[in-house]
Amino acid sequence: MSRDDDRKTESRRIIGRVDAESEASMTRRVQNHMTGRDADENDWAELWGTRIGRWLGLALLIYLLWWLIDFAAGG
Repeated sequence: MSRDDDRKTESRRIIGRVDAESEASMTRRVQNHMTGRDADENDWAELWGTRIGRWLGLALLIYLLWWLIDFAAGG
């Protein structure tokens, strides 16, 4: 039974580590996307246009979700 318990403990440790790393990776990807790191950094217009466009898109999404909830609630 000791070997089985050791394997379970090791498996849970590995799964926890992978879960923590994937969350950090997703956070990093979202941050890089919203700051426009995939845009050409030498072209200031493209960089700032990308950043502004993505943040405005997020603001529009939040507004539309709010409007949909408000509309569905009958208000």
